[in-house]
Parts: sequence; structure tokens; C-alpha cells
Amino acid sequence: MILVIDGHNLIPKVPGISLSDLDDEAKLIELIQEYCRLKRTTAELFFDGALPGFTSGIKGGLVHIHFIRKASSADQAIIDYLAQKGNAAHNCKVVSSDLHVQVQARGLGAAILSSDQFAHDLVTALSQDEKSEQGESKPLSPAEVEEWLKIFNSRKN
Repeated sequence: MILVIDGHNLIPKVPGISLSDLDDEAKLIELIQEYCRLKRTTAELFFDGALPGFTSGIKGGLVHIHFIRKASSADQAIIDYLAQKGNAAHNCKVVSSDLHVQVQARGLGAAILSSDQFAHDLVTALSQDEKSEQGESKPLSPAEVEEWLKIFNSRKN
């Protein structure tokens, strides 16, 4: 499943990022790259308001970043992207809370996930990865406890 994300629609929903941050796009790109790595998926990430002459279509690992010029919008670029995919749009999940984008994307066959829902999934996935990196272990099963008791008891004898 390819994630198709409306970046500026998602930023306000993600804790620790604000649209007023100078590097809000960079922060989101980094989080989405990590999410895609963990979930083994890819994403098309769209942002409004690229400066004139700014290059769009930057590939960053599993994330393809689209900066849309001011003459257009990320919303329209997402709809155009899905329309170009044709039947393959069924393999896309659009992350946006914009009702117009949701209606158009659904009409093209894409699945929808609100920005709030995805932000929750993003935070959950990243926090679970952080916990696993910190070496938190799961509790031993009764069989594992029994095995360790046998090992320790055999050392005493």
C-alpha cells in the first residue's frame, strides 16, 4: 500500500511539529521516512507552496517528496497523482482530512485515512520502535521460566 500524504494537512496533527516551524517539512519528512522503514511501505508526500525554481519530486529513501508550486495546490496534485495511477489507485491510501480530497480520492478508488488517525499511527509506530531500541524485553513464558530454573538448579548441584 502506497501512502499518499497531504503534508501540510498532517503537520498540525503530529506532536512536536507546527506549521510555524521553519523546518516543519523537514521534520515531517524525517518522521515519514522512519515510519515507512518500520512499516516496510512507501509514501508520496505532497507539500503546498514551493518557491519558484524549487525542484519537485525529490526521492528520500522510501519517501518521494513533491513540493507543489504556488500556482497549484497539494490537494490537486494528490488528485492528479491518483488519476494518473488509474486502477493502481486502489493500492493507495490517502492521508488527508480535507473532505474534497477524500471524496475525489475515494472516487478514484483509493482508501482514506484522516490526518488525525495517521498521526496516531505514526506516533504509536515510532514510540514502539523507540521502546524496542531501548532494550525493553517481553516477559518470559512459563516454559522459559521453567527452563531457566532447571539451568540454575543444575549449577547448584
